[in-house]
Amino acid sequence: MPESLKKKTVKGVAWTSLNQVLNIGLGFVIGIILARLLSPSDYGLLAMIGVFNAIAYSFLDSGFGNALVRKPNLTEDDNTTAFYFNLMAGVILFGVLWLVAPWVSVFYDKPILTPLVRAEGSLLIVSSFRIVQQTQLTRALNFKAKMIIRVVASICGGITGIIGAYSGLGVWALVAMHIADALISLVLLWIISPWRPHGKWSKASFRYLWEYGSKLLASSLLDTIYGNIYPIVIGKFYSAADLGQYTRARQYAGMPSGTLTGVIQQVTFPVLSQIQEEDARLGNNYRRMLRFTVFIVFPVMMGMAALAHPLVIALVTAKWEQCVPYLQVICFASMWYPVHAINLNLLQVKGRSDLFLRLEIIKKALVTVVIFVCVPLGIMGICCGAVFTSLACLGINTYYTGKLINVGFLRQMRDMTPTLLASLAMGAVVYFAVMPFDNNWVKLAIGIPLGAALYLAIAKIFRMPELQEALDIIHRR
Repeated sequence: MPESLKKKTVKGVAWTSLNQVLNIGLGFVIGIILARLLSPSDYGLLAMIGVFNAIAYSFLDSGFGNALVRKPNLTEDDNTTAFYFNLMAGVILFGVLWLVAPWVSVFYDKPILTPLVRAEGSLLIVSSFRIVQQTQLTRALNFKAKMIIRVVASICGGITGIIGAYSGLGVWALVAMHIADALISLVLLWIISPWRPHGKWSKASFRYLWEYGSKLLASSLLDTIYGNIYPIVIGKFYSAADLGQYTRARQYAGMPSGTLTGVIQQVTFPVLSQIQEEDARLGNNYRRMLRFTVFIVFPVMMGMAALAHPLVIALVTAKWEQCVPYLQVICFASMWYPVHAINLNLLQVKGRSDLFLRLEIIKKALVTVVIFVCVPLGIMGICCGAVFTSLACLGINTYYTGKLINVGFLRQMRDMTPTLLASLAMGAVVYFAVMPFDNNWVKLAIGIPLGAALYLAIAKIFRMPELQEALDIIHRR
């Protein structure tokens, strides 16, 4: 990898990782405070409408963001066309959500969902003003600016939510947090980003954006619907409190895996797009990114599974204890999400959004079958089904990666196996090592450093090259 591209990658990973780490830290602290003030039912109510907002956001972007990042010769008309499309889509989608909100309440038999859907839907208009600006920063690899915006917005939103929760607003405290976050993010983005819509609407630009983005839109819709299918099913057939417990478990499991997935998606796509025509070089860099990714995420997920009980009880009290076994199982599903992201990003880098869509259809058909099998087994059965589908989808996602750059399932598994075994061994030792202690804080104080030391020792003994890469990145900072 040439030094210039390597520096861009390292710098991008460093700033994006710092962004994610700071936001995880902020979100974790804010989440703890809110979880102590609010009930599982409050979180369950918001989770019930999550799929409708997520679908709307997929339409709002329509894959245009990635299309702008990838286009080699981007014009001002391309940016302006995308901007006006997003703005128009935001207004239309808000109107649609306003109209369907009563039907959502009827589906779940909860009248409060009507105003909740409408309030959350208003954020679509806010978001429509910032998509192109975000794309400009991503294309320029200006992840530092994106970090500043996200951190400030998270702090302001979190403070608003906490004040609302202390004031007894219940679920509306969460809505207020989202609105404050979105507005602050919009204002800062327009201050920091120099881009303004100076071009004109172009049919040619729209045609390019739509031809590339429409397939990603279809894939995103499938992924969004099926990514929220479990909350829909749980919300329909179980209580809001049960859904709140499941959502809490998925949130905690998603913190490390989701963070790294976000880093991977934001950094690898623009960086690898610069070498999209050099298959051998692309394959080598792809494998390095894959090995480094799992080197970080696997031990974190196994450590979280091992310490799930003291973590939940110590941080958010015993009222959330029901989510502990869900969290432990979901960790085994979530640990593979960054690997999925790398494989799917490769298809976008190669411009094969058609294959991206094809894989999504196959995977969602599999998820549908698993859901029908697992729903009668209870929430724990649903969590176990998520582990199965995550592993099965790994095999599906790696099929075209093998075809395009000769880095298929077996090669990827060989690359990941040393880290997987080291992480499983570390997790097992930590789980049994903390069992004799009664105090949950003591368990965490012993388990976390023990797990970190043991994992690093294994990496050192077996000379895992990813350890040296991690140290090199730290030294460069």
